[in-house]
Amino acid sequence: MNSAHREDILILIVDDEALLRELIADIFMDEGFRVVQADSAMGALKLLEIHDDIRLVFSDIQMPGKPDGLGLIEIVRQRWPHILLIVTSGRMRPKSEDLPRDTRFIQKPFDQSEMLRTVGDLLNL
Repeated sequence: MNSAHREDILILIVDDEALLRELIADIFMDEGFRVVQADSAMGALKLLEIHDDIRLVFSDIQMPGKPDGLGLIEIVRQRWPHILLIVTSGRMRPKSEDLPRDTRFIQKPFDQSEMLRTVGDLLNL
């Protein structure tokens, strides 16, 4: 992936599994991205209110509480239509018509190079 301007890109990672969330954060930070993390959709929405420079949300679908990951990305698409969206799950595979427009899905367990390629494609890197 081209490293130009990655340090200007802020990615929000949302997953209730702390170890997995930290692993994903480390992968993105190793690639030069800035990262913020949330363990729930409500926590993610609070971060989105604070950080007006978030460019991409990478969220698990199945999380406890309301909204879940699918509810979160629906809210993000409505309130922040410029933010890019990637969702992931190891338990379900949503149909493309069940996702907001321009949302990508990555199946867990995911391949690190596939994940970075998808992010690079979305961000035009």
